[in-house]
Amino acid sequence: MPELVLQLTRAGFLALLWLFVLVALRVVRSDLYAASGLRALVPGGRTAPRTSRGRTARQLLVTQGALAGTRVSLDARPILIGRADDSTLVLDDDYASTRHARISLQGEEWYVEDLGSTNGTYLDRAKVTGPTRVPLGVPVRIGKTVIELRS
Repeated sequence: MPELVLQLTRAGFLALLWLFVLVALRVVRSDLYAASGLRALVPGGRTAPRTSRGRTARQLLVTQGALAGTRVSLDARPILIGRADDSTLVLDDDYASTRHARISLQGEEWYVEDLGSTNGTYLDRAKVTGPTRVPLGVPVRIGKTVIELRS
């Protein structure tokens, strides 16, 4: 094999290896930021999550169920909902699963995601089948418990 072809093959392999390392570091960095709840400033210097109309979702309010009146302050961390003791919102509801649903911030919007529950999660009257945007004031039903995002 000519020496030039061998050297080009080595250089190409080395370039691909470095590209893989850089992509892996980027993925690890993004996972670390997501796990720590940190996020970068959006253009204009805002850090608070905003809805499409510019109102900020600041709290999650339980409107129906055994925990009616309970408020959970929102920050960039996801809200885990279920019967598990380590959930952010612990439900004492026979129709809720141990890890029922998660409400998380994606960009500037809040999304609800069913975590494979037995009885399902509903946004207004529609069953949640994947990550679904939650507008302010729209009820999310988990068993007998109803929650809403409020400003």
